[in-house]
Amino acid sequence: MNDIRTITLDLDDTLWEIHPVIRRAEERLYAWIGEHYPRITERFSPEDIHEVRLEVFAEYRDRSHDLTFMRRTVLSRIATAAGYNDSYVDDAFAVFEEARNDVTLYPEARPALVSLRERYVLIAVTNGNANLEKIGIRDLFDGVVSAAMAGAAKPARPIFDMAVAAGGASAAQTLHVGDHPFYDVHGARDAGLRAVWVNRKGDDWPDEYPVPDAEVQHIGELQRLLEEG
Repeated sequence: MNDIRTITLDLDDTLWEIHPVIRRAEERLYAWIGEHYPRITERFSPEDIHEVRLEVFAEYRDRSHDLTFMRRTVLSRIATAAGYNDSYVDDAFAVFEEARNDVTLYPEARPALVSLRERYVLIAVTNGNANLEKIGIRDLFDGVVSAAMAGAAKPARPIFDMAVAAGGASAAQTLHVGDHPFYDVHGARDAGLRAVWVNRKGDDWPDEYPVPDAEVQHIGELQRLLEEG
């Protein structure tokens, strides 16, 4: 890997654990809605809202890569069903967004990013809607590419092509790093990038995909891996 010039990095579950964050954000949003728009929570339990979310994803398959659009659409739909207009959507989404970006970086993440950026162009690549300014790490990246920006989510090629273009090197000189065998590693390899699998839990690699170029437990091991070539 001596010719790597750009590193593209997944965010959720690569730099921080995401599932507790989303669960907490949704609980906070539901409590806020109950306080300010009680007819919604009287009509919709969290499980009911999940069903509405599934309906919205089925209806807008062509927009499924844009999670912000999807969540705002769900908020609008449950408001209308409860007899409110959708003027609350901006405030409601802001409540969710604040909690969604209240993440705890894995301990090795920030030092690794600081070190890697001294030698490589770093591009964040995400299917989600994390706000790196709010999280406090935007200064550690040269660019950010999201599924909403690319019009397609990982593992589709367009998001990786956009990330390669943002990094300024060729696909072969770009290394993608992420936790998901299919969305990150398989998607990146299909787009012509090198790929490193972040395997925090010591899982077995799924047999249905070609193996990654390398495997690390966390991104703190990347520097050594790259130095060894």
